[in-house]
Parts: sequence; C-alpha cells; structure tokens
Amino acid sequence: MIQKTRVAVIGAGHAGIEAALASARTGIDTVLFTMSLESIANMPCNPSIGGTGKGHLVYEIDALGGEMGRAADLVTMQSRTLNLGKGAAVHSKRIQADRKKYQAIMKHTLELCENLRLVQAEIVDISVEDGRVRSVTTSLDQVWECEAAIISTGTYLESDIFVGDSVISSGPDGFLPAKGLSASLLRLGITLQRFKTGTPARVKRGTIDFSVLEEQKGEQPVIPYSADTPDDFFDSLEQTPCHIVYTNTNTHKIIRDNIGRSAMYSGNIHGTGPRYCPSIEDKIVRFADKERHQLFVEPIGAETEEMYIQGFSTSLPVDVQHEMLTSLDGFKNAEILRYAYAIEYDCADPTELLPTLEFKAIKGLYGAGQFNGTSGYEEAAAQGLVAGLNASLALRGKEPLVLSRRESYIGTLIDDLVTKGTNEPYRMMTSRSEYRLLLRQDNADERLSEIGYKAGLLPEEKYKKYLEKKAIIEKERERLEKTFVSPETAAPMLTRLGQPPLASGSSLADLLRRPQISYADLGEIDNFREPLPPRAITTLEVSIKYEGYIKRQIAEVAKQTRLEEKKLPEDIDYSTVRGLRLEAAQKLNKIRPISIGQAARISGVNPADISVLLIYLGIK
Repeated sequence: MIQKTRVAVIGAGHAGIEAALASARTGIDTVLFTMSLESIANMPCNPSIGGTGKGHLVYEIDALGGEMGRAADLVTMQSRTLNLGKGAAVHSKRIQADRKKYQAIMKHTLELCENLRLVQAEIVDISVEDGRVRSVTTSLDQVWECEAAIISTGTYLESDIFVGDSVISSGPDGFLPAKGLSASLLRLGITLQRFKTGTPARVKRGTIDFSVLEEQKGEQPVIPYSADTPDDFFDSLEQTPCHIVYTNTNTHKIIRDNIGRSAMYSGNIHGTGPRYCPSIEDKIVRFADKERHQLFVEPIGAETEEMYIQGFSTSLPVDVQHEMLTSLDGFKNAEILRYAYAIEYDCADPTELLPTLEFKAIKGLYGAGQFNGTSGYEEAAAQGLVAGLNASLALRGKEPLVLSRRESYIGTLIDDLVTKGTNEPYRMMTSRSEYRLLLRQDNADERLSEIGYKAGLLPEEKYKKYLEKKAIIEKERERLEKTFVSPETAAPMLTRLGQPPLASGSSLADLLRRPQISYADLGEIDNFREPLPPRAITTLEVSIKYEGYIKRQIAEVAKQTRLEEKKLPEDIDYSTVRGLRLEAAQKLNKIRPISIGQAARISGVNPADISVLLIYLGIK
C-alpha cells in the first residue's frame, strides 16, 4: 500500500521535532518517522539545554516560533546564566532538564499537532526522480510518496558503540541503529563522513558522598527561555543543586595505565570526535601538565536516581570505568547504572547543502542536525526549524528563509557549515560570531520575531507579546533620556556606589551608561518609573550601556550587507573566469556561493579572487 504526505521527516530527535512542527504548523501535511516512539526527544548525552552560545540558539528558536525553549522551561530543575563576569554579549543561559519529562512533553506536543502524523518506522530508502525527491520507503517495504524529505537521523546511521575492545552495532542508549539508509544516500551521490561522540557513565545518587563535593546552586531570578512562559513561572521553583568534583593524580594514573585499552587509542574508532567535548582520556593525553580536571555532577530527573558526570565521557572498558570513578572524592562507593561509551556514526558533508539546508543536487531533500556534522541538541533543533520551515515555504510557493550571520547565531551556524564545512562535530560558541554584541540572547525576539511571523510560524499572539515588549523598552528609554536629576539628588546613590559626584545635572540614561550603575540602582533617585518586565529591563539596560559599541557593529553589518546583496549567478563556471586562481575556482565550483559575501568566507578564496569576481561580473 502506498501512502502519501507532502513532507517526510526522518528521525524524531531534536532536529526532527522542530522540522516536523515547523512544517505542520505552517499548514503542510507532514509525517514524522522515528525508529522508536520511546526515543523521541531523547537526551543520550548531558541532560541540559543551553550553555555558551547554545543558550542563544534556544532563544532564537523560540523567537522564530520553535518549541525547544517552551519545553525547556517546563522541565527546568536548575537555571544558571554562564559568563556573568564577562560582557553581556556572552551571557548564556543553561538549564538542567528533567530528561524523561522533556521527552514526554515533546512526544505529546507532536501527537496533538494538527497536520502532523507520528509513525514508528525505519526509513531505509529515498527515491529521487529527475533530480527531485519522490518517496521514502520503510524497512517493512511501505512506500510514502512525498514532495520533500528532511533527514535528521542524529547519531543512528550505521552507528556502532565502543566500550574498550567491545564493538556493538547499536544506536545511542541501546536503541537500534539505522541500517540501509546510508547505502541509499551513497547511491544518490551524497558524500558521507564518519564522526564520533561519547557519553559518561550514569551513577546511582545514593552511592555518592555529596558532603565532600562543591555545591552549585541555581540563580535567582530565573528568566525563561520562551516568551510563552510567564515572568513569575519560576518564583516557586525549588531548584535542584548540582555539584563539582575534580579528577586527581590517581585518576590520571589509572587512565594512563590503561590508555591502550581505550577504543579511542586502540585503533577501533576511526571517526573524528568533538574537539570541544573530548573524552577524559583525551584530556589526560592532550593536557598532560594539568593536575586535575573539573567534572560536574548533575541530576537526570526528579524521579530517578541517575546522576550524570559531565566531563567524564570515555570508551575505556568497564573494569577501568569502575576504577577511575571510585578514585574521585566522594565516589569511593559509587555504583554505575549505565556504562560510558563512544559512538561512531555516518553524517553528510554539509558543503553539499544550500543555506536553506536543501541539497544542491536534489530538490526537496534537506539535512538537519547531527546528520549535517554538528553536535548538541540546540544546534540540531535550530537546523531542524530552518529545514522544516524551508520545506514548507517551498511547497507554499514562497521565498526561502536564509538567516544571515548578521542577524542570528542560527545564520552563523548554517553559514559556517555550508560555506566552510566541518571535519569534526561542529559546536556553536559565542566566539564563532563576529557580531556577538548584536546577537545577544536578550534581544533574540527583536532580531527574529518578525521573520518568524512573516514565514507563518510564529503565532500572532506571540508576535504581539514581542511588539508590546518593544514598545515598553522604547517608551522607557525615551523617558530615561529626557529625565534629568540634579547633583544633589544623585549624590546619595553615587556615594553608595563609590562614584564621583555630578558637576551638573544629568539624564538618567547618562547615569545608566556608567558601567558601575544598574537600572535597579537608578530606582533610588527615579520616582516616576513604572514596573518593567525583567526581560525588558535586560534589553533596555544593555542597549543603553553598550550604545557606542552597538552603533560601531551596526556600521560593520551595513558594510557586510553590501557584499551579501551582490548575488552570484547560479550557473557560473568559475573555471572559465580569467584571473581566478585554480584553488579558488575549484572551491567556488564546489560550494556554489549565493553571494560575494559568502564567497569571501570560503577557505582558499582570498581578497584578490574576490576582486577578480567583481570585475568579471561588472559589480562595483
């Protein structure tokens, strides 16, 4: 029996969820395939959402109309904002999530979504005719005709688990691996590469002596990820503490003595692992001079005894895992509930994708998430949303969504992937953006809400919330600029803060521009202010304090925008362009950049090559 749908999404991890919801919520009949309904929204690695750079992605997903931020708020066990000792550009929210509750909420959200069908089935083949996707086929030989397909297979493609010398054909957390689809993709001419990631052991809570560990408490107040979440939602939340422990010389000796038994060093693993999330044995080898490494002991959920040891992933055999774990302070009697493992899997070369995440050679076929060579739930969800929304926009006959580096971390992520590619699992960090002062997590709605609304994904009610917040900020900023105080009025506050007195009257905005003075401090001398939502205060304060730097970056953006607006012909053969170096011509023919700006970011294309292109195309 042949079934029909308009969009088929393959894999129900974090990328697949956002892709399916984006497609279905914009009115397109969508089917989301998963090998197991129990693996939907699984967190096989750390049970957290957000972090440096990643928190920005969650805010952006929410601003566009995605789901991750809303669900994350509902399952928050602890919230902390990282990098508070640094500038506002790198402040990044991270929450400890209740893993099973997150899965249940996401599964139910999918089940209730209109235009969306959830099907437990393994996709083993994709059919393409005349350069366009026509159907997908399940392992039970059921054919689903479709107009677009999104591959979001995570770490399941031909995946193998490694623990010491043991190699098991398996997906993460013991789920079945995806067999057959890789062969189908290779037949379609898609280039695959082999990547690797890993996870630490899970330890029974009651066997850990927390009295000798450093306690890490949550922050107050908690600012939600989602605009759907009320400001007072977390007021009654009793946050669960996390803890810190350190490796020691004994731990390091155990690992060094057994390094040859690690799958990473025995030659069993051939895939490339994530540079910024290495295994503990990799840390010991690469940073041999370090006497200890920090580890984070984090709960997996409120109704389980499993604890996650962040920073302690390994592929060493089980006997060594026991030995190195019990060498940690407070872990002398620790019991392992799940052993650590490394996992190797197939993924695509993202340079074969357009910035829409559609394959250049196959119309209607999109890639998203770890299938595109990334790591992390947040990176996956961001790509899934873009892929799902672009599939929907194409089927609705609308212009595609291409987010730029200048307006979002999502745009930076995708541009890095499709322009430069990646030879290791890609992780988002604030340092990857040249415009990070403009791309703060507090102003994600300001940057992206209108885009999500126009694309049909952000609901009108949520869009109105953004407009209300924007109006509140603009009104208060104008008031601060026009409200002046005398030196005598400001004196008590300035004295308390150790600030020099005013020589003459000053606006409240100018006082706020002083680094040591906060909006809360101004309350002492500001008798006419009305209460503002916490989210509005953050954006207001940052926009005033960093005004000069922000204007400078806006000028840089304007300059770069001119290059992005200079489009390149789709059919140009760069090998025929006189004056282009051979390497540049080869790279340009492979990547097929859509603009001069993107061409300039390709590794191997230098400024002289860009000048040749501008002259060839008659662009001034």
